[in-house]
Amino acid sequence: MSLQAKIMEAIKSAMKAKDTIALEALRAVKSELLLIQTQAGSQEELKEEEEVKVLQKLVKQRKDSAAIFTEQGRADLAEPELAQAKVIETFLPEQLSEEEVAKIVNEIVVSNSLSGMAAMGQTMAIASKELAGKADGKTISTIVKSILIK
Repeated sequence: MSLQAKIMEAIKSAMKAKDTIALEALRAVKSELLLIQTQAGSQEELKEEEEVKVLQKLVKQRKDSAAIFTEQGRADLAEPELAQAKVIETFLPEQLSEEEVAKIVNEIVVSNSLSGMAAMGQTMAIASKELAGKADGKTISTIVKSILIK
């Protein structure tokens, strides 16, 4: 079943359960997927990688908003954002732990003979491609920096 079909089923379930937070998050996902599909000008389904990128972007937006609200002492606004992020994350592939990401990045650095901060861009490009959908960019970046500095 495609992501869009899964989202539609989840929207129906959220409507029946009267879960407004889940409904809002799912509608945002549906909207974003439709926007991207129409921008591309194609009637065909989006590729899985594109769908994962959209989901990750929406989760990141909500987490960033929640962080800003928390900084400003607005926990009442931060909580729904985090709840929506959790709903959207259920459609993402399982995320790797930091230890697993570090192991993969280490293998990339060793196999490509990379060292020093000058190799940061090259390492990030390879790691981001290999870990797409399995870890967020911020985690990958932090781990790459710590490994290259050693």
